[in-house]
Amino acid sequence: MEQTNELGNPLYYNNRELSWLAFNERVLQESLDKHNPLLERLKFLAIFSSNLDEFFMVRVAGLKDQVKAGFNKPENKAGLTPKEQLSKISDKNHKLVDMQYSTYQNVLLPMLKEENISFVSVDDLTREQYRVMEDYFDEQIFPVLTPMAVDAYRPFPMLLNKSINLTVVLEDEVDVEEEGHKTAIVQVPSVLNRYVELDASNEKDRKFIMLEDIISHFLYKMFSGYIVKSVTEFRITRNADMTIHEEGARDLLKEIEKELKKRKWGAAVRLEIKRDQYDPQVLQFLLNVLEIHRKDVYEVDGPLDLTYLFKFYSDLEEDKDHLVFGGLIPQPPKDIGSEEDLFELVNERDIFLHHPYESFQPVVDFVEDAADNPDVLAIKQTLYRVSGDSPIIEGLKRAAEKGKQVTVLVELKARFDEENNVQWAKELEKSGCHVIYGMNYLKTHSKITLVVRKQKNRIERFVHLGTGNYNDQTAKLYTDMGIITSNRKFGIDATNFFNYLSGYTEKPNYHHISMAPFDIRRDFLALTDQEIQSHKKYGNGRIIAKMNSLTDKKIIMKLYEASRTGVKIDLIVRGICCLRPGIKGVSENIRVTSIVGRFLEHSRIYYFHKNGEGKMYLSSADMMTRNMEKRVELLFPIYDGGIKKRLQKILKIMLEDNMKARVQDSNGNYHYVKRDKGKKSLDSQLELFSMAYTVGEDEE
Repeated sequence: MEQTNELGNPLYYNNRELSWLAFNERVLQESLDKHNPLLERLKFLAIFSSNLDEFFMVRVAGLKDQVKAGFNKPENKAGLTPKEQLSKISDKNHKLVDMQYSTYQNVLLPMLKEENISFVSVDDLTREQYRVMEDYFDEQIFPVLTPMAVDAYRPFPMLLNKSINLTVVLEDEVDVEEEGHKTAIVQVPSVLNRYVELDASNEKDRKFIMLEDIISHFLYKMFSGYIVKSVTEFRITRNADMTIHEEGARDLLKEIEKELKKRKWGAAVRLEIKRDQYDPQVLQFLLNVLEIHRKDVYEVDGPLDLTYLFKFYSDLEEDKDHLVFGGLIPQPPKDIGSEEDLFELVNERDIFLHHPYESFQPVVDFVEDAADNPDVLAIKQTLYRVSGDSPIIEGLKRAAEKGKQVTVLVELKARFDEENNVQWAKELEKSGCHVIYGMNYLKTHSKITLVVRKQKNRIERFVHLGTGNYNDQTAKLYTDMGIITSNRKFGIDATNFFNYLSGYTEKPNYHHISMAPFDIRRDFLALTDQEIQSHKKYGNGRIIAKMNSLTDKKIIMKLYEASRTGVKIDLIVRGICCLRPGIKGVSENIRVTSIVGRFLEHSRIYYFHKNGEGKMYLSSADMMTRNMEKRVELLFPIYDGGIKKRLQKILKIMLEDNMKARVQDSNGNYHYVKRDKGKKSLDSQLELFSMAYTVGEDEE
């Protein structure tokens, strides 16, 4: 017991929020990586900004709520109070944002110029260009703008979350003394493109101007009789976390729709302004009216909200294909022939799928074929995040319209996908699907589909289990894995799982799968204990675990215990990692690698050597407390020897990555993997794509 308590020492843990910032720093590093094409580097700046928006809206907002509520106890692992966390987040994040804009201004914009692509200001325009921009303002922009005066009769407006606004200070043209200065707010319309191309016909020399620059320059046209004394651009980020009162809610769908309306108007948690271009009195005014601290102000050297670079990337990628990653086409899965019947094939053996290296189409086909197959009686599926024009949704609707029993669990509480999922739930219900919304206080994050078919008076069950969402679009960008099996006991487990979600029954005892809350953590702890015992007996203990994030203290303490025993542990953790490797006497046998590259690493793989038995699992769950306790997750074993070998090879390649891999040191800092002299460069994601192209090659 004493040893267990000692392993809980806060010095052995990374703070969750600071570890996330370290992950976002790795995303930012990709914008500096010369191996990435120029437009891709700009896109990484956009990803960094988008990530940060969500971090402020949820994580920082949550800490601020704790401070307001007077909660000042240290958090569970690293022992920091909410105030201490906010202070450290602010210090680290200001440095990262400065680095982001320095990269934008000093590295990437000059490189764009070399490609004859540039952003210009109004002052740079020729007389003719100025006239064209003035006409554009008069005809296209002016009619959309709404000036909002701020005075005793018209209070400061409730501004939309993440919107860009201009605070305009005005002076009466005739009587400058009359009632002092006037203040107005003008919102930069999000319905208009963030930038305007000066001469779209000139493909050789492409020049762009930011929308807010045009508006700022011609604003005087909106305020006749007044002189514009100053224009201050600003952007606010609000608390967007939802408080859903599930207990007593007669209709969760209506409760969520109600909360969605509130989300846009939460308390301000961050204020961004343009450095050296703001009125100090306006800044003080904004701090007061938004009730925001000076530490939450980010002065940036460039355009506010660099997520506009997503659109810029897509506008240029066709004409400037040498500035983007070369096309990599997902290949037909090795386990599936070109024209074979999927269900007959699955009756012969389990099928393994590895996206985006292998096509996601078989998963779509699995649902669509089931919808059209007259022998299929029922389809049951969990949906967490799906694409805007989802072929899977269409397949489920078609199946219901044909009279099949279709049960769909649509997780309405999937953060920032609530609106989409409410819409999908309504559409599926209209088509005759039986739609359920999950369970009280739990998010259903598992990825499972069950198809029930009757042939020759015999019931057959086919199950797809995966690590990623049923989203055909993100399947091109996220690395995920899945199996399709007709194993009878997997089929029984899937049936019991869906009955548990949709009806009133005790939690089932499963043959193969393990389910969170609680059971997956219990099994991880037991598997690690088995590895410790095996190592004591044979001396060859080995654990490899790949996931998005690692935060669960009970699991971390068990991994520390295994490390102390001598078990060699490799953790491939893309994002947050609260475990610290390399601490003498605690985690010397643990190595933590993070791979941030072209694709978002999303698959979860768990391997326990057990003296050559090689227990291999895939899961929808990370080793996070929320996944272990507050979500419905599935962990499932891999039994097929060939699939096991493939997974072992995939893990080996990832552990040999010396291009996109960073290793965490004992202080929680990350460093690029050092490449040994004479050793070839290895980008694991490109290597895995190359493996997918070599169809039919032996996997030994």
